[in-house]
Amino acid sequence: MSKKPLKDTNKARRQFTDQFKKDAVQMLLDGHAASSIFDRLGLTGTNLLYRWKREQLRQSGPVASSLDSRVKELEAELKRVERERDILKKALSIFSRSD
Repeated sequence: MSKKPLKDTNKARRQFTDQFKKDAVQMLLDGHAASSIFDRLGLTGTNLLYRWKREQLRQSGPVASSLDSRVKELEAELKRVERERDILKKALSIFSRSD
């Protein structure tokens, strides 16, 4: 049996500056889709951006982590309120019909 050749592990890996990483994470925090950021910046690893985000939050300390969790809570609450609003709009249209 012949062995498969091993992958070339000596390939040069791309190095990103801290500023590049911060800018990429900021784009994610600004609401851009991760897939569009990958395409725009030429990134290949899908978890790379999220790893950079975790690292930046860890470096920022407990305040940034608590802010991130608070943002998630507020986003969930916003979705709930929007659903309630949509239900009320539909109910209003049903009850305001004049037959």
